[in-house]
Amino acid sequence: MIGVAMLVAFVGAVAAGVLVLVARPTGGDRILRWAALGLTVAVVALLTPYTVADSGSAALYLLGVPVIAAVLPVAAAATGRFVTLADILGGIVMMAWGLLLALGIGAVFLPAAVLLFAAPAAGATRSTARVRRS
Repeated sequence: MIGVAMLVAFVGAVAAGVLVLVARPTGGDRILRWAALGLTVAVVALLTPYTVADSGSAALYLLGVPVIAAVLPVAAAATGRFVTLADILGGIVMMAWGLLLALGIGAVFLPAAVLLFAAPAAGATRSTARVRRS
């Protein structure tokens, strides 16, 4: 099951990254944040039965920390405050949690963390392009 979850996370992250790089849509940073959240939720849904069977009630925090780390940037973007900080903080938390659990289920969260790190760059590219045209 971990292999399927890793495949879903990797393919989803590559698809979101290619979409933002090739199509250059407005709101590419928003697309990357939502993609990271969607991938995290999908991976958690795939890993929940395996993790509950293996770890019992500890599965709540083993899988809950990455979900909270992915929700934080989306919530910050909705409020419009500290968005870049939330992206970086969410990426750091998810990356650290993924590395902490790397011998088990942690590696599946790393593609979503990369998307969170890329979100501020996608937003900066859009705002820089606006400044150059003016």
